[in-house]
Amino acid sequence: VVSALWGALLIRVHSNPVSSPVSGPPKLVSCGSSQSSALSQSGGSTSTTGIEARSRALGRRWCPAVIMLLALVSLLSCLLPSSEAKVYSRCELARVLQDFGLDGYRGYSLADWVCLAYFTSGFNTAAVDHEADGSTNNGIFQISSRRWCRNLTPNAPNVCRMYCSDLLNPNLKDTVICAMKITQEPQGLGYWEAWRHHCQGKDLTDWVDGCDF
Repeated sequence: VVSALWGALLIRVHSNPVSSPVSGPPKLVSCGSSQSSALSQSGGSTSTTGIEARSRALGRRWCPAVIMLLALVSLLSCLLPSSEAKVYSRCELARVLQDFGLDGYRGYSLADWVCLAYFTSGFNTAAVDHEADGSTNNGIFQISSRRWCRNLTPNAPNVCRMYCSDLLNPNLKDTVICAMKITQEPQGLGYWEAWRHHCQGKDLTDWVDGCDF
């Protein structure tokens, strides 16, 4: 979206060229530049000096359309997710999840959670998988927008009461809160197909082996 707006801004600028000497620096597009040029060519009377000074000041003001585009780009840049992708190491993630109290939560070991995170996202907090129906699986546990978080689909369930973009935050707070809600369901970690296929009933000690807690 931001790229499209910058493109529109460039089109606006190029559609209103300002002539300038080749050797001089580029000038900003302004609404009052034509007024300043006309006054400077009208004569050398000393009575026009003040008018020319005022017109040059007006010439520095940008056109309203350009101002609006810049303001919109600035606003969108603030609204876009600011979190950067983080790929945890095995032990680093284990320590974070332990600090959040997931070791033993609902009867699942810390190794269960680390194993789940690996087979869903590869420990990548910014992982997003797009489904054919338009839903997304988000974050390190690939939590679905079909029920648990709010995406672009209006009136969809939002059990975790958060935006799906919140699940991409590398500090994992919102992700853990939502994962705990999911685990409270009768299926528990069985809600995740990746856990059922790769972690359930297996010896998971290697997932936390050698980690310093």
